[in-house]
Amino acid sequence: MTYDLGIIGAGPAGYVAAERAGKKGLSTVLFDKKFIGGVCLNEGCIPTKTLLHTAKLYEYAKEGKKYGLDLDRVSYDITRLMQRKNKMVKKLVGGIKSQLKNSQVEMVMEEAVIFERNPDHIKIQAGDAIFECKDLLIATGSETFFPPIPGLKKDKVYTNREILQIEEIPDEMTIIGGGVIGIEFADFFATMGTKVTVIEMLDEIINGMDRELATMLRKTLAKKGVDIKLSAKVTEMNNNEITFEANREQQKLTSDHILLSAGRKPVIEIPGIEKLDIEFDNGGIKIDPYCRTNTPHVYAAGDVTGYSLFAHTASREGEVAVNHIMGNKDMMRYEAVPAVVYTHPEVSGVGLTEAEAKKRNVSYEVRSLPMAYAGRYVIENEGVNGMCKILVGKEYENILGIHVLGSPGSEIIFGGAMAIEQQLTIKEFQEMVFPHPTVSEIFKETAFTK
Repeated sequence: MTYDLGIIGAGPAGYVAAERAGKKGLSTVLFDKKFIGGVCLNEGCIPTKTLLHTAKLYEYAKEGKKYGLDLDRVSYDITRLMQRKNKMVKKLVGGIKSQLKNSQVEMVMEEAVIFERNPDHIKIQAGDAIFECKDLLIATGSETFFPPIPGLKKDKVYTNREILQIEEIPDEMTIIGGGVIGIEFADFFATMGTKVTVIEMLDEIINGMDRELATMLRKTLAKKGVDIKLSAKVTEMNNNEITFEANREQQKLTSDHILLSAGRKPVIEIPGIEKLDIEFDNGGIKIDPYCRTNTPHVYAAGDVTGYSLFAHTASREGEVAVNHIMGNKDMMRYEAVPAVVYTHPEVSGVGLTEAEAKKRNVSYEVRSLPMAYAGRYVIENEGVNGMCKILVGKEYENILGIHVLGSPGSEIIFGGAMAIEQQLTIKEFQEMVFPHPTVSEIFKETAFTK
């Protein structure tokens, strides 16, 4: 069996690349040993956001009086909540399979083994079959990183996989790691009534996002009862006892429910990968702006590169790889990749943060405004603080970054991405017409501040 393109990994990079390739006329085979949709759809983005949406509705319901509603009894059913989560995943996986089928993509649910590499093709073994592929895209994604903590036992902690199968909301939970995943779960469980403790090694949560907004979110989480211990390093674990250092003191706490969320690492342990003579960098596969590896006809996309661990980055990289194979002009750009933390309120951002601008010695000015200046935000977020920040380059007055604390920041941040991608000046941004009343108007209002 001979194909134009073979893809290992059916996550956001793999399945998007397969669909695009099939529609462009490339005969394509997609391998995955587990499931279509990858971690994002089955054990990450989609199920967690389903739970977080329920938590947001639950929070709104409990605070109904602020919106003129008298709700006598507000409760939740964890069984039905999980059933809905599973239904959402099943529905979306079915949709992706249908798209792949319509694009004439062959799906092989077996472990892919790199069997042989020749100048004109690469042979992949899956089960008892051998597939010859002219080009190969590696999109095997990432997995939970287990730090070298003495006493850490994998069967004594939850990861993002196991926590999504929980059958009851615990009374208490300790989360190791205050990054995006850990903080999203902290928000969910705290909203549902769990006493949450977060142990974060750095001096602020959600590293990489705007620091001022991260601090504001941390204070909001504290009001929900989340105890966040910053600059705290876990030094030992003994079953349900955690020892950590904070403020130069050794402390201990006991927790029956421990969620490990200390980051992710690229999945590069692919059978036979040594036959490709691939270069690695930053723990992942090294690629160029066209998503090519150093080996001819071998591409990589998504978390396996260890660079930008977002599903939307992965999908775009998959598209770039396919376009390059087709001979179309395209290349990967990372200056305008949005990031979102789906807490309530949300945090979203795109482009440079102040920390990044300072690190690169980029001269900038900050224009900021409370989200309350957008009427729609006030209507839908009674008593919830928020902020919009725009970083403007001093030399050309171009938009360098936009950052938002407030819901639905995830739905409007693409406007900031487009402004940065198109290299708009602040004046050009001011001249755009935004619909009224919308939360997105905060961009224009902020643009006019000085």
